Amino acid sequence: MSLRPVPPRCDETPAWAALAGHYQAHGRGFDLREAFARDPQRFESLSVEAGSIFADLSKNWLDAATLRCLLDLADQCGIQQRRQSLMNGEVLNTTEGRAALHTALRAPRGQGPFSAEVHAVLDAMLEFVEGVRQAGRIRHVVNIGIGGSDLGPQMAVPALQAFTHPDLTLHFISNVDAHDITHLLRRLSPHDTLFVVASKTFTTQETMANAHAAKAWFKAQGGRDIGAHFVATTTNVAAAADFGIRTTFGFWDWVGGRYSLWSAIGLPIALAIGAQHFRDLLAGAHAMDQHFAHTPLKRNLPILLGLLDIWYRNFHHLSSRNVAPYYQGLGRLPAYLQQLEMESNGKSVNLRGEPLEFATSPVIWGEPGTNGQHAYFQMLHQGTDVIPVEFILVKTPFHDLVESHAKLLANGLAQAQALMLGKNTDEARKETPPTASPNIDPVTLAHHRTFRGNRPSTTLVLDALTPHSLGQLLALYEHRVFVSGAIWGINSFDQWGVELGKAMCSKLLPRFQTGEMTGLDASTAGLLRRLISE
Repeated sequence: MSLRPVPPRCDETPAWAALAGHYQAHGRGFDLREAFARDPQRFESLSVEAGSIFADLSKNWLDAATLRCLLDLADQCGIQQRRQSLMNGEVLNTTEGRAALHTALRAPRGQGPFSAEVHAVLDAMLEFVEGVRQAGRIRHVVNIGIGGSDLGPQMAVPALQAFTHPDLTLHFISNVDAHDITHLLRRLSPHDTLFVVASKTFTTQETMANAHAAKAWFKAQGGRDIGAHFVATTTNVAAAADFGIRTTFGFWDWVGGRYSLWSAIGLPIALAIGAQHFRDLLAGAHAMDQHFAHTPLKRNLPILLGLLDIWYRNFHHLSSRNVAPYYQGLGRLPAYLQQLEMESNGKSVNLRGEPLEFATSPVIWGEPGTNGQHAYFQMLHQGTDVIPVEFILVKTPFHDLVESHAKLLANGLAQAQALMLGKNTDEARKETPPTASPNIDPVTLAHHRTFRGNRPSTTLVLDALTPHSLGQLLALYEHRVFVSGAIWGINSFDQWGVELGKAMCSKLLPRFQTGEMTGLDASTAGLLRRLISE
């Protein structure tokens, strides 16, 4: 595995300067309504298909000239070379001296690096999965993990509910707050429950605290065979054996936590949907890998979305993006994407260790539609901040309530349309009955009912949410994050920001027993004193 030279700084390229000039001349005054009026083919020219995902980019502050400037930036920042380095398994995680080889986890047998090792673990894991599913003794599976060992499976299982085993219920425990696990254990029986302890090192503080709590409960409730009811996804086989676990499935140091659902960390997904559907999930991700690796930049969906993120973050200075999946099964997708994007690109130095003079990761947030409409969409429509919205629509549901699904889709389309079109003051005055608010004069009331519009959004459409299409969707987001990180010149694959608080926690924890305050700042000492006082 070789290490390529550090790419040029994006803010020192001619394309960056050209984009800044383009923004001043055209970008900051861009009006979506005028853009559609000028170009009848705008929807067709700014729509892209990648496998089973259709993306409408036409409601974004984007036109042919802007796109040319952004593609020039990608070219000058060496995005094609960086893309090839990723697919070749080169050392892109320079601060940890590791490759980022999540694409190898979903490559077909005989393709990609480490294929023999990857498929040996995959085959063994899926053989175990089918044994559990066919035996019929297990009714509840409890995944104990945190971060990437939790968010991926916890997101994917409800997303694929239509494909899950009818007699298996999946549960997910992550928080070290014991309210989480104790509430769940009250509802379970040790005789039909399987625990999956997901920790690469088998030392993660939150995970091991919950694993030991589960083990103590299991014994207290009459459980006898730890090895039959606890399995581990870990590289630390010895520690798992000391715990009493006989069955382990490992992975490698080139599997980052937020990219790990494709590995043995996906065991609870496989238990839920079965071996063949899990292979379909991997195949969908691989199909998106191929699109990303081989499609020209101007029609490459991860490239285009990553460039759009650069345009909004660095030139329009928009600080967040809302993800609005209009499909209840994708309810945990925004949380999953929070880790994927903010842990990957929430960095303030480049690969050379130089402080950045521009913004990186936006804040990612959201809830399923239509719930979000009755919560925060007020701010999206009339707030002072412009926040791009990403709508995700699924054409065909796995239920027969056709009218309900039509209402769901209509809401998604209407919200995107309303964000773009808005409503001016004259329209608001004409639509407001004189008796609507007799204590407020009509002009004042019209201002309250005015929508500025011209608020950008992207709409992604899937024909159906299947294991294959979900694999494509998640890999799309992975590559999109890689693109923006590569252009910013940062390491998207380490997460040192997670470590500092964990290290300080380890030092603080003994003080809850000793009461020792020496060396603490006044605030921490005061709070600790209050928390341990009787």
